[in-house]
Amino acid sequence: MFDGIAPSYDRLNHIMSLDVDKLWRKHVLKEIVGPEPLNILDVACGTGDSTIAIAKASAEGSVVIGVDISMGMMALVNEKARKAGVSDKISLQVADGEDLPFADRSFERVCCVFGIRNFEHKEKGLEEFYRVLSPGGKLVILELSVPAGKVPRWAYGIYFRHILPWIGGAVSGDKAAYKYLPASVYAFPSPEEFCRMMEGAGFSDVRTESLSMGLCRSFIGLKSTP
Repeated sequence: MFDGIAPSYDRLNHIMSLDVDKLWRKHVLKEIVGPEPLNILDVACGTGDSTIAIAKASAEGSVVIGVDISMGMMALVNEKARKAGVSDKISLQVADGEDLPFADRSFERVCCVFGIRNFEHKEKGLEEFYRVLSPGGKLVILELSVPAGKVPRWAYGIYFRHILPWIGGAVSGDKAAYKYLPASVYAFPSPEEFCRMMEGAGFSDVRTESLSMGLCRSFIGLKSTP
């Protein structure tokens, strides 16, 4: 499915979110990068918007690796990274987020932007994120969510369940994919439940933040030092 919608994925994201998705990514960027060089893993990197933003903002000497299970999505990353001037800071690998091909304690940061809702076994993904993080490392997750208020939730449902699939189908030619998107968001665990899942995977100091009236949420967790 993601291979099929890859060519129109970026354009549709920006159209349907009114470019607010760029602000959400920028908001969590400060949690991912730092003044010192870091090894950073971007899981479910898709077409690389977050991977490229991280590479541009990270300190000199940082290593940024993007992984995704969809070769069609990642096929677009190299050209985008070249145009952004960061192709030398990014490496890509086809990989399943629930079975990462990296050694324990390989990264100081792991992030997953608009991707973990697509995991079949989210707990397994979180356990893998924890495994590849070094002690003192940080996990940063950004994910779409459903607004809590009655009126925003109603308006959101009208747009997300009815208007979005029509727009997505018209532009991409795959209406089913854009029916899957709202279904996956509504099926995602509540913020409280997902925080408990992170804690169950070993993360400490877990916190979540609502963005744009609950349209999006960030989840942050740390891997404690021994």
